[in-house]
Amino acid sequence: MSTCLSSRAAVRALCQLSIGGAFLLLTTSPNVLAQTLNLADVLNRAAQSDPSVSATAARMKAAEAGVRQAGVRPLDALAFDAENFAGTGTYRPANMVETTLWYERTLERSSKRDTRIDAARSELGVIHQRGRLRTLDLLERVEVAWVDALAAEAAIGVAEEHLRSTQAVEGEVKRRVSAALDPLFAAQRARTDLAQARIARDQAVQAARIARDRLALYWGGAGDFTLDKAEFETAVNLVGPPAHEAPDLDLLNAERDAASARVRMEDGKGTPDLTLKGAVRHLAQYGDVALVVGASIPIGTRRANRANVERAMAEQTAAEAELAVSRIERDREIAGLVANREATASDIGRIDREVLPGARRSVSLIQDGLRRGGLAFTYLEAANAREVVTQAHQRRIELLRRYHLAGARLDRLTGRHASLLSSAENR
Repeated sequence: MSTCLSSRAAVRALCQLSIGGAFLLLTTSPNVLAQTLNLADVLNRAAQSDPSVSATAARMKAAEAGVRQAGVRPLDALAFDAENFAGTGTYRPANMVETTLWYERTLERSSKRDTRIDAARSELGVIHQRGRLRTLDLLERVEVAWVDALAAEAAIGVAEEHLRSTQAVEGEVKRRVSAALDPLFAAQRARTDLAQARIARDQAVQAARIARDRLALYWGGAGDFTLDKAEFETAVNLVGPPAHEAPDLDLLNAERDAASARVRMEDGKGTPDLTLKGAVRHLAQYGDVALVVGASIPIGTRRANRANVERAMAEQTAAEAELAVSRIERDREIAGLVANREATASDIGRIDREVLPGARRSVSLIQDGLRRGGLAFTYLEAANAREVVTQAHQRRIELLRRYHLAGARLDRLTGRHASLLSSAENR
């Protein structure tokens, strides 16, 4: 009997622990369980899920096959001739027929095979660089979405601070109306502003959730994560000289090299190839066998291929000009982005030093005056003071957003996240 009671007690205790654990999981805030991601985590997830990597890998395989095909030499040929096969008189069938079995081999000259392989291999480099640019373009879009998500998260804090301030003032105004220190419309205005502040807070929360979901789409996930807000607040010591890597120029360099390889290939085609022939001939009239040798070489190959050479040279000139123009435009854009970031960082610092402290102090002084029951301040002044603080915060968030968007463009131009490409290509 005692054993049965102890077993029931154990089962009861186990059920209580299970219910308590389930209740703890249900009541735990999602933010506690959510994973916090920084920019490196976000970019790595997006790079690992980039579908264009598979497309680039397939194009690389095709280009590698093209390199192998370019190394194939001209095929040898066998030919069979039958002369005097049919006729009249002495040329009746089988009397005067002469049959010849030919073997032909074409000897390529002027390193044609090597230039063909070089041209095919240069196309392999172009495809590789284009694939890298496609992934870097994706990472730029991901970083932009990350900036937007962090800006939306920061807007929640501003909306909540505005709501708390509005609630405090609404309580004071309600007390003052009860004491006949303020008119009734002041209480109604305060309640209306409080409702608007709640709506603004809810909209900010919803906008942040949508921004996280949009960001998670880049790796096929859900927005059940949080972002490292400290990265968004960092707007100093990040405007130094850009990296020396230039992914766009790497592609143009590869295209220029490919154009140069095509020039050498087309120029080599102007050299005629030598074809050697050997044959065994059977003479039916005498029952004898003879050997035949020969050679042939085309005439006018350089003249016939002149237009192809001119086209390849024009493409090479265009590639070199495009490279020079892109280098100038890239340097100009980088200089503008760095200058804009420096100016934006300065504006953020001035808001932090010159605007927000004074605006918060004004709100505090007006709220103290309202609490003391004096008539020096009205609800309208309190609302205006709160609005100044809110606008300063919103302006600061927008400046931080511009700062980081410029950083995303700089990262793209300088290939800052190029290290993620190798892991994505090897997945």
